[in-house]
Amino acid sequence: MSDDHSSVPPETPPGPGEASVPPGLVTAVVDLVDTGPVLLGAYTIAELIAVDAIVDFLEARPSDEVLAEAVRSLAARQLLLAGSTGDQVQVRGDLGIAVAFQQRARMVLDARTTGTVAGEPWRILLLPQPERICMVVRIDALGVHQIGLYKFDEALDMLTDWLPRGSAADPDPALDADALLTSAERSALVTVTHYTAEGSAEIAGASTDLILARRGERLHVLSRDPEHRERLVPTGAGGRDGVHDRLVAMLA
Repeated sequence: MSDDHSSVPPETPPGPGEASVPPGLVTAVVDLVDTGPVLLGAYTIAELIAVDAIVDFLEARPSDEVLAEAVRSLAARQLLLAGSTGDQVQVRGDLGIAVAFQQRARMVLDARTTGTVAGEPWRILLLPQPERICMVVRIDALGVHQIGLYKFDEALDMLTDWLPRGSAADPDPALDADALLTSAERSALVTVTHYTAEGSAEIAGASTDLILARRGERLHVLSRDPEHRERLVPTGAGGRDGVHDRLVAMLA
C-alpha cells in the first residue's frame, strides 16, 4: 500500500505520496462552505494517519498493529478501497475531502488548553486554505478527531471563544510565568507552524507561540522572548479582541 490516494481520476497526476484530487472538487467544496460549515466526520488518530490526513509532525505514530486495525475499520466502512493499480488506494467520502484539504495547507494553528470540562475539546487545529476557509480539527479526551470546514472568520471566532477569556491584565515585567501557569484556572498554548511538503510528508519550519492564562477575572497573555526562547514574557494584548487580533497576526 502506498500513500497515493484517489477517489476518481485526478485532473493532473499527483506526485509521489500526494493525494489525487478529482476535477472541480475543491471549487465545489469551497462553494459549499460559503453556505455553512461542512462537517467531515469523526476519526481516530490511527485512521487519519493511515491515509495521511493529518500533518505528520503533530502526532506520535501509532503501532503497526493499531494502524492495521484502523485500515481494516476504514475498509469495512467503504472509506478505503483498493486503487486501479497495485500501489494505490482510494480514500472515499468525507475522509477523502479531509485528505485533499489537509495536503493543500501550508500552515497549522495548534491550540491546546487546560481546564476543559466534559464534552469539550482539549485541542483544536486550524489549517487555513487559500480561499479563506479553514479545516478545523477538534480533539477530545478520548482522542476522537472531529473534522469540519468553516469560513476563516467563523473558525477564528470559534477558536477565540474557546480559548481562556477575561479582562486584560496589565503586563508585569516581574511576573513569574511558571507560577502564573500553575495557578491559572484555565490556560492555553497556541502555536502557529509553517511547513513544506515532500510527497505526503510535512516538514515543520518557523513557528510562533502565544500563551494565555486566566487567573481570577484577569487574562494574562505571554509570548516567547525573541532573544531567549525558553523565557515567557507578558505582552500588552488582552481581552477577547486583543486575543483575536493576535491570532489574526499569527496567521497572516
